[in-house]
Amino acid sequence: MTDYSQTLIDLGYILASILFILGIKMLGRPEQARRGNLVSALGMLIAIVAVLFECCLDYTWVITGLVIGSLIGLIAARTVKMTSMPQMVALLNGFGGIASFLVGWENYHSQPDSTLFVRVAVLLAVLIGGVAFSGSLVAYGKLAGKISGRPILIGGHRWLTIGILAALLICSALLIYFPPGPLLYVVFVLFMALSLALGVFGVIPIGGADMPVVIALLNSYSGLAACAAGFIILNNVLIVAGSLVGASGLILTGIMCKAMNRSLGNVLFSGFKAVSSTAATATVQGEPKPITPEDAYYILEAAQSVVIVPGYGMAVAQAQHTVYELTKALRDKGVNVRFGIHPVAGRMPGHMNVLLAEAKVPYDIVLEMDELNEDFPDTDVAMVIGANDIVNPAAEEDPSSPIAGMPVLQVWKAKTSIVMKRSMATGYAGVDNPLFYKDNNRMLFGDAKKMLDEVLAALKA
Repeated sequence: MTDYSQTLIDLGYILASILFILGIKMLGRPEQARRGNLVSALGMLIAIVAVLFECCLDYTWVITGLVIGSLIGLIAARTVKMTSMPQMVALLNGFGGIASFLVGWENYHSQPDSTLFVRVAVLLAVLIGGVAFSGSLVAYGKLAGKISGRPILIGGHRWLTIGILAALLICSALLIYFPPGPLLYVVFVLFMALSLALGVFGVIPIGGADMPVVIALLNSYSGLAACAAGFIILNNVLIVAGSLVGASGLILTGIMCKAMNRSLGNVLFSGFKAVSSTAATATVQGEPKPITPEDAYYILEAAQSVVIVPGYGMAVAQAQHTVYELTKALRDKGVNVRFGIHPVAGRMPGHMNVLLAEAKVPYDIVLEMDELNEDFPDTDVAMVIGANDIVNPAAEEDPSSPIAGMPVLQVWKAKTSIVMKRSMATGYAGVDNPLFYKDNNRMLFGDAKKMLDEVLAALKA
């Protein structure tokens, strides 16, 4: 390869890295997010082309892989519903992890006597990639309903996890400080198996309410694993891309934990403590006040300002398009309609934002919790659609509550609040919600889409 060709390849890597950074930056604004996704995809395309020109590869296999991968991605993009996007993101995190895992395995298999630096990178790629892969599969199972969303604890779970970590440390020391051989290869295979087991045992005891944090963390793991893989194959753009994903994932994880007023250690190792229904309802005063869609129409008809707080129930009912139509009908009547988004609403970071964007809800009326909370006392109606824990006043009013201190949307401070739910069941935290019993709250029971369709029909009549 000539110096000129190498220079072009290096420039391609630099351009790809710049596009990655710009793409991530653009993802921070809803109106630029789609463009940012395309910019990042272009950067990845440039990086792939540069790698193909730099490395002497069997292009038959490369092209075959590109075609198969592109077809799978295209089919998934066209067929996966927006409500299933959390599961999809979990799987994509897992794919990134397993790719790095396999790079580490291949390197140790073909070059077991590599330098100390490469051996450490191999172990990191296998460990982090294995945890990201198996952990993401468990997260997918919980989000898709194939595994119970509640924390699953196995007898002696803590000690078993500690044993796995100790075994991983021992295997790492053997693989780093002893010369390669058949026995060490068995140790390496054991190291791979333990890495996969750690991902399972790390995620399976975490409840569904904490899945947004878990997805952000697993996303970070997949990036860090890719960074380690970049050091193995000495590819600068993979190191940069992996570092960006790892760092942004860790930052997002921190934001999610702050939004729940919990430490990462608390999310990973303890979760919410179970609360009996007797204890949960012992401090609740009053009776819920159910209403009909017609009653909800009259309340909204008289309102001048409305704040809508969406939750996972909106996603399950696939009501986002009806929510948009309702928003449009109210705004046409001169009502000031805004949306309040909690950072951990739904099952992944930004879940509600994605659904509202798909329904064409204007970006400028979709606000974060901190931007909106002080406005609730001046709001006529706060409409909660399928949310529970993120609007629970016990977080502020009950110091003994398991969610005490968690920042929430203060919908109970509005003149009237309407909560749309199928039943009086608790959220994933397992804590009863005093909001349901407050004097200014009304409960609209039933499927969110069906109820909203009836309210919308009355508004348009």
